[in-house]
Amino acid sequence: MEFTAMLLKVVAMISEACRNVDKLPAALITGGIVQAAAALALAIFQSPAGIFVGHGEVPLYLYYGILVAVIVFGLVEASAGFYVSGDLTQRHAIGMVILWISVLPIVLVAGLGGFVILK
Repeated sequence: MEFTAMLLKVVAMISEACRNVDKLPAALITGGIVQAAAALALAIFQSPAGIFVGHGEVPLYLYYGILVAVIVFGLVEASAGFYVSGDLTQRHAIGMVILWISVLPIVLVAGLGGFVILK
């Protein structure tokens, strides 16, 4: 399956999870894994560009620091999906908050070019 089609399925899962609480754990797990994989691939296969080059070492540390933070958040999001699935009626609010917060790391990875290299 092409990555773009898979990404559209993940976005559809997140959208459905906002309407149907039963689909929340699957959206958290899948979204977290895709997010962590995209950030990891970006850190390994694509060197920093743009404002991260030519201004010393601090922007490079910032670039890789952002990617490491997104990888860790993706793994935490996936494990939160397993946590929420344990008692969905009591923990769905926690899952929804994490799902909404996960939009920012996805935007960061997309802005750094993470989804381009996974085609």
